[in-house]
Amino acid sequence: MPSLKEVRNRIQSVNSTQQITKAMKMVAAAKLRRAQDAITQMRPYAQHLQTMLNNISAQIDDDDINPFAREREANRVLIVVITSDRGLAGAFNANVTKAVVNLLNTQYSTQLAAGNVQFMTIGKRGNDYLTRRKYDVNSDHTTLFTSLNFNNAKKAAEFAMDGFLKGRYDKVILVYNEFKNVATQFIRTEQFLPLVETKDNTGKKKAMQTNYIFEPSEKEIFAELIPKSLKIQFYKAILESNASEHGARMTAMDKATDNAKELLKELKLVYNRTRQAAITKEILEIVGGAEALASS
Repeated sequence: MPSLKEVRNRIQSVNSTQQITKAMKMVAAAKLRRAQDAITQMRPYAQHLQTMLNNISAQIDDDDINPFAREREANRVLIVVITSDRGLAGAFNANVTKAVVNLLNTQYSTQLAAGNVQFMTIGKRGNDYLTRRKYDVNSDHTTLFTSLNFNNAKKAAEFAMDGFLKGRYDKVILVYNEFKNVATQFIRTEQFLPLVETKDNTGKKKAMQTNYIFEPSEKEIFAELIPKSLKIQFYKAILESNASEHGARMTAMDKATDNAKELLKELKLVYNRTRQAAITKEILEIVGGAEALASS
């Protein structure tokens, strides 16, 4: 049985930990509100813009107008791994890295063996995981979350888009957490480039469902709208991951606080039992001593 001092020290340590986890939960909750507002405001705009571009591109077959839709054999692949800068968020980062490993083993094992899989990391945790395992990280944006805004995010998007246009990559994949609510995040593995075109049951492009009047020309409009839409989709994925991170951390810290509370109950019970045992031992020693004196 541990001594009273040892139990007291453990109680103080767990108390301190509980205060820290409670404070971290409150900080995560405050950050989550802002992050959740940002992604809920971004989603309708991003989805509507994507739908409009898919609708327009349904009647365009010219790759010169839409070079980001040019299909090539996926010999060279860039995987964008979006994680957080810090831990203490449950399985938030581990789920992303597991999804990346699974993707490599199931779909891109040939490219990986040939050294044709490269990585872009957003967030320190994913960068640390990949560099420790000697993967080819050719672009990292580990400071992006310290100042998260569209201008900083579009620089990362432009790197991937430029690499695709110049033929350094035949396919660009995003792996990140999609935010649903505080307790639930889904791992998304989606193709960023080339653009996924909407097709009918016969494999042909769906016909345009809305008539548009183009002013100026289609080529000029697409030259402006497609890169902007891609950057917005990229920024949306980062916002999804940011909101998911704070939700996961809030949930993890809430559970840690509850666990500390349960542990404190057990430690206080052990402390009381140990204290009672010590008191009983002292009483027995006193009684034994008194009896010894009386018999002498």
